[in-house]
Amino acid sequence: MSAKVWLVGAGPGDPELLTLKAVRALKEAHVVMIDDLVNAAVLEHCPDARIIRVGKRGGCRSTPQAFIHRLMLRYARHGKCVVRLKGGDPCIFGRGGEEAQWLRERGVAVELVNGITAGLAGATQCDIPLTLRGVARGVTLVTAHTQDDSHVNWQALAQSGTTLVVYMGVAKLNEIREQLMAGGMPSDMPVAMIENASLPHQRECRSHLAAMDSDAEVFQLKSPAILVIGRVVAAAAASHESQGSGYRIPQNL
Repeated sequence: MSAKVWLVGAGPGDPELLTLKAVRALKEAHVVMIDDLVNAAVLEHCPDARIIRVGKRGGCRSTPQAFIHRLMLRYARHGKCVVRLKGGDPCIFGRGGEEAQWLRERGVAVELVNGITAGLAGATQCDIPLTLRGVARGVTLVTAHTQDDSHVNWQALAQSGTTLVVYMGVAKLNEIREQLMAGGMPSDMPVAMIENASLPHQRECRSHLAAMDSDAEVFQLKSPAILVIGRVVAAAAASHESQGSGYRIPQNL
């Protein structure tokens, strides 16, 4: 049998957001290597597969990436259909690109299967359109945590005019606020902080740039969470208000 690894995005958490192609890959899998942030409910699609948990989560003990590489390679070379199951999308802060390259260099066939990323799902669950005519003509996905401790150019992002969706930023809210304001972003720029996107226990804190770190502390915001920074946050609130839903942005939580 030909060696093959599927790098599959499981979406942000809600098992109903799994794609049909992801379900097909899981049904064919002999081995499923699953990340910590994947909802275990999706495993109902692969009841006969061997499940190996290879957790990788910020601030927690993680399975070394080199070990994950070798494990995928070993099973694939034994003719097994391997699914590497990741939260969100494998190629959006999911190391899918580097894993695919490493495997292909060793002669292993790889297929990538998109998943809905948390930034998109979390915003949608809060009725926030990431782009909106006359408000935001683009969206930028950025991580606040880098492997090599390099610095994000927040001041350039402040001038981009796009909606910012920030991953892994809970521990750096003060830095993000200061750098964006130093880049000229208005202090009253609306912010939504969304925890556990798409899950039943999703929580949301609405704030503005100048107060987002203090509001997050009162709200007790925890990872995994994403930040949506931009005028679309206020536009979504205005839409709700015009429909008479009683929706309001909390000023102090």
